[in-house]
Amino acid sequence: MKREDDYCALFISTFPPRECGIATFTQDLTDAIDKQFFPTIKTRILALNKNGANIYNYPKKVILQISDNDISDYIAVAKKINSMKNIKLICIQHEFGLFGGEYGEYLIAFLELVKKPVMITFHSVLPSPGNKLKVVVQSIASRVKTIIVMTDKAVEILRKDYGISTPIKVLPHGIPNVTFEKQEKEKRNLHLINKTVLSSFGMVSCNKGYEHVIEALPSLVKKFPNLIYLIVGETHPVVRKHEGEVYRNMLERRVKELGLQKHVKFYNKYLTKKEIIQYLKATDIYLSPSLTPEQITSGTLVYAMGCGRAVVSTPFLHAKDIVNPERGILVEFRNPKSFAEAIERILNDKDAKERMEKNSYAYTRSMVWHNTAISYVKLFNGTFNLPDVYFTNIPRINVNHLKKLTDNFGIIQFANYNTPDGDSGYTLDDNARALMVCGALYERLRGKNKLNLMKIYLDYIKYVQQDDGRFYNYVDKNRNVDRESWSEEAHGRAIRALGYLLSLHGISGEIKSEAENILMKSLDVIPELKHQRAIASVIVGLYYYNKEKYSELNLERIKTLADTLVRLYRANSREGWNWFEPIMTYSNAKLSEALMYAYIATQNKEYLNVAGESFDFLIDKTFIKKTFVPVGQNGWYDGDKNKRAYFDQQPIEAASMMNALSVAYQVFGDSKYKEFALSAFGWFLGKNVSNSFVYNEETGGCHDGLGRVVVNMNQGAESTLAYLMARLTLDETV
Repeated sequence: MKREDDYCALFISTFPPRECGIATFTQDLTDAIDKQFFPTIKTRILALNKNGANIYNYPKKVILQISDNDISDYIAVAKKINSMKNIKLICIQHEFGLFGGEYGEYLIAFLELVKKPVMITFHSVLPSPGNKLKVVVQSIASRVKTIIVMTDKAVEILRKDYGISTPIKVLPHGIPNVTFEKQEKEKRNLHLINKTVLSSFGMVSCNKGYEHVIEALPSLVKKFPNLIYLIVGETHPVVRKHEGEVYRNMLERRVKELGLQKHVKFYNKYLTKKEIIQYLKATDIYLSPSLTPEQITSGTLVYAMGCGRAVVSTPFLHAKDIVNPERGILVEFRNPKSFAEAIERILNDKDAKERMEKNSYAYTRSMVWHNTAISYVKLFNGTFNLPDVYFTNIPRINVNHLKKLTDNFGIIQFANYNTPDGDSGYTLDDNARALMVCGALYERLRGKNKLNLMKIYLDYIKYVQQDDGRFYNYVDKNRNVDRESWSEEAHGRAIRALGYLLSLHGISGEIKSEAENILMKSLDVIPELKHQRAIASVIVGLYYYNKEKYSELNLERIKTLADTLVRLYRANSREGWNWFEPIMTYSNAKLSEALMYAYIATQNKEYLNVAGESFDFLIDKTFIKKTFVPVGQNGWYDGDKNKRAYFDQQPIEAASMMNALSVAYQVFGDSKYKEFALSAFGWFLGKNVSNSFVYNEETGGCHDGLGRVVVNMNQGAESTLAYLMARLTLDETV
């Protein structure tokens, strides 16, 4: 049922099925916001129609329409919007030519009358404006709360050339979230096997500069006989209406004159997003030969870089901002020789080409649509004091990447992007975590495939156990055990995983019997453990095992280990530093969590008090304005110097915090822990200091860390398992 207090953001823009780049942008942006924030935030559309011609079968989210060249329509629609209580703000997608009047001045009439807060995204910012253009842009800017642009250069132009003082925010042009892949798969699908593919895409018009690439091809095809240049996209409807196919016909004629019919292919169609991605993934080098130096935004360029492609571009403003020698090459305007030299240089250096591809992909991760949606909603929140929300639709559980990382021996340690790195070998740390994740999955969902995975991970643990009960941690790709890799922490993680497995229901007696034999053998090593996190893991493992098979000996072991943690807390805590160590490092929440489990097992109030004091202190230090900001690896948190690192943040921190918050909610019964758990999980979905997704919904993997500038692109075992454990814990907590 529709409520009058629903929060609706009204986007004013062209919208599909109208064929227009701004229409596609608005559809992708509003779809991303809806996916993450509906029903907390709902997007609706006021669609712009050319010359009043409503020939489009719009979707239901288009609730209003306007004729771009009828100023009375702007006035009438503004008055109607004022009466619609559920519309809380307006977000205009602005491009010169979309709105009626000289330089789109009819929009000013709308802004003068509308009473809702307005922000506007300028997709074009023209430098050195004439007087009329300057007045129009100034008039628009003075009537909105916030201006959004996509590059720092646009801010500079608006401030210096237009004298605008309205707040300006730089938000990236969104791009699809795609996996990083080599070209071969899509070349095969497009029947381009053994071809060296150059491509350009977008609506065709005479300012695209394609003719200068075509002029560069004769010298290139002599050196690269299998080279093919794809020009993908239909002629812009406005161009076609006024000029017909003059430009395309000229290009085709020049191709014939140069004898390049086998090397240049035209695909004259309006592309779906799926088709765009397919062509870009098949591309070896993407070409952006625009003839417009002042072009401030290029969706086609960022799409190509977002697919991990090396680029060659003319130096228009947006390209100068984002293309550097690590991602591609800038060439001279209208200079075929410059294009030929750049293309040849990249094709002759495979290592440089691969480096450009990876760097382009990494650079654009902050631009993927779900990150752009978060940036827009954060701006909505900050400007209009809306509820602090970052996600409402939680991704379904996806174990595809977990399976991809797992072979018949165990889970592989590292990945290059989303491709398992077999040379990195295997660790007990990861296989113990994987056993717990699959155990939790089986407990909830059952399934033979999960049992098979559990058996693989359990066999790994057995494989690395020695006669004295110790577990070695590392096994190389040839399955040779590194006998120098004894680790207290890995030993503790194995005990935790084995104890957890034994506490589960529905597991076969054979698997449980084997797990118990391994566990009992490992307990002889416990008296040697000194490391706090190893001790914490063992406490939790014994707690779970004691649920399955209660014994006084297990309780005594738990008490002995818990007393050790309490002594460490008493020795290191002081006024203003309620912690177990003088320095906070990694997996900090495990220490407080272990004492919570010790309390559940023993009912010793001292364990509960220390757990509560230390955990609340940790929360105070790692949640900033309801955002989880874990201690970073780049320096940790020195209590004596009161100095902490904010980067590089690791997924395992969010998972550890989630686990501890879930237990704290059960033990203390305080709803604040449930609220913190939602925020901690939000770290994976963009509620972090970088507003970047760390979880990759496309692959089911999780990126390996959050740096100051970029997300670590690799999706290794530890990170992926951390996300899955946090995701499963969320189901228990919320």
